[in-house]
Amino acid sequence: MRKLILASAIAAITAGSAQAATVYEGKGLTYKVKGDFQVQLRKDLGDNQHLDVEFDDLEIKNSIEYAFGENLTAFGQLDFGFKDAAEGKPSGSKLEEAYLGLDFGSVRVAVGKMDLATDEFGVDAAYENENNEDRFDAQGTDGDDVIRVDAQVGNVDLVASYELEADGEDSASGKYFDLYIGTEIAGIELGAAYQSSSAITNPGDTWGVSAVFDAGVAKIGADYSSSNLKGKDADQLNLVAIVPVAATTKVALGINRIDDDSVADEVNEWYVNATYKVASQKNISVFAEIADTDQNNVNLGYLVGMRLRF
Repeated sequence: MRKLILASAIAAITAGSAQAATVYEGKGLTYKVKGDFQVQLRKDLGDNQHLDVEFDDLEIKNSIEYAFGENLTAFGQLDFGFKDAAEGKPSGSKLEEAYLGLDFGSVRVAVGKMDLATDEFGVDAAYENENNEDRFDAQGTDGDDVIRVDAQVGNVDLVASYELEADGEDSASGKYFDLYIGTEIAGIELGAAYQSSSAITNPGDTWGVSAVFDAGVAKIGADYSSSNLKGKDADQLNLVAIVPVAATTKVALGINRIDDDSVADEVNEWYVNATYKVASQKNISVFAEIADTDQNNVNLGYLVGMRLRF
């Protein structure tokens, strides 16, 4: 999941920020390319797991913008991921996002293959999860036939998306309505999200609330999400603390708990990770993480990795 609003503070600490490279600019056209390359040595949580080389992610993002008229811009996005190809999977490289839209200044409207509004939800700061990040992530937070609107009204960010059912068409079918609202009050970032699904596999509703507080010595985040899908309830709680231990190094400690009617027992997962960013090049980082759950026959997982962004 990509956290743009509430968890942006956490994402900025753990991942750093990247500036897109401008390939061409002129006559109202701006063409930019961004990259996100990450390689890990990782042993997954579980029984009889082995150390492996993993890629998460290998992405190239292409964006174009045409400025025309006053406060009016046409934009397009075309993103490719090469993670599966690098890991030798039959699916190989894949198209991850493809959409066009119009930016009216405080409102953006886009149509195509992209993330749903509820992808913005959550405070999870793990590099890798055994559990889903939240109940929206468990249901799905992207689609092929999406209409999405992003708006800013004062200090309130609103994101709404609708995925067409597209039944019988050459695309994944399933109708979703998603809504995300984020704001900041008295130094606390607050968010709420809702998803209504009529997908055949998991029809039902999901909702969630989140908060992030900067205590100075640490950023403290929490989110709670709940779903009722096909008549079965599932609740999930996430807690995270991001601690700056040096100007270039941050440590994240988190736990998430899932209580799912489909599973006999509650599942608790915890993780600790550390991220170091090169002082002279903030988009170069190295990191390490350990994680475990209270499930039976699940052994400790760990990873070390490096990430380059532009």
